[in-house]
Amino acid sequence: MHIVYPAVVAALLFSIGVYGVLARRNTILVLMSVELMLNAVNLNLVAFDVWLRDRLHSGQVLTLFVIVIAAAEVGVGLAIVLAVFRNRRMIDLDDLRDLADPAPLPSPDGDGTTARDPARASEPETAGTAEARRGGADAARPAGVSPAEHAKATRRGEAIP
Repeated sequence: MHIVYPAVVAALLFSIGVYGVLARRNTILVLMSVELMLNAVNLNLVAFDVWLRDRLHSGQVLTLFVIVIAAAEVGVGLAIVLAVFRNRRMIDLDDLRDLADPAPLPSPDGDGTTARDPARASEPETAGTAEARRGGADAARPAGVSPAEHAKATRRGEAIP
């Protein structure tokens, strides 16, 4: 078999994987796209190992390492996805950008320091209080509306019933 056939198939697999990483919003689909890209690399490694007739089969050995790394990546990635889903009840990548630290509120004095309630200065600020203080997702969410539905509706500018 000529080397062009597996190389073209690997290029197509890798292209589909890159498209999936760039275009998808679902975290699971992004992980699957990364797996497609790694499989394209594995196909190239094995094809070129056979084509070059390597005595040590270094392409196939490297493929085993890539498979082990991919399995570890899937395990860690799914653990992160499950942890985020337990906390947020959604796995949409656009909504996960809210994990960054919020910008501090300016001080009313205008001296460049951040404003904070002096009565609660000894307590550490949690993510929930920061979210409620800046008017985040749970601050104005009506009862009976899930956080995911509320986030999608506010992102689209729709009224929440």
